[in-house]
Amino acid sequence: MGTRTQAQRDAMTIEIGYAVLSAAVLAGVTFAAVTAPWYLLGAAPGPKWVVLVAGCALAAAVFVLRVVHVLAGYRGAPGTQPSQPGRTRPDS
Repeated sequence: MGTRTQAQRDAMTIEIGYAVLSAAVLAGVTFAAVTAPWYLLGAAPGPKWVVLVAGCALAAAVFVLRVVHVLAGYRGAPGTQPSQPGRTRPDS
């Protein structure tokens, strides 16, 4: 597999950070979207747990899907791939 350069390690660290941060924001928005109407309407406390569990489950699913989506689309640091498809050396 070979060793990675510092630029490649830095690029992957930034990509992971972006994936986790954007996933956390989307999960928070999802949780708020599911639970906010329940709190704004002032519903009974009994079924509130169902709404909270549903909001947490949906937020967790959105978090995982976002991280997978971002990291699956990551193609590496710039300059690590040949610029032309099918070429094995960047200078060829």
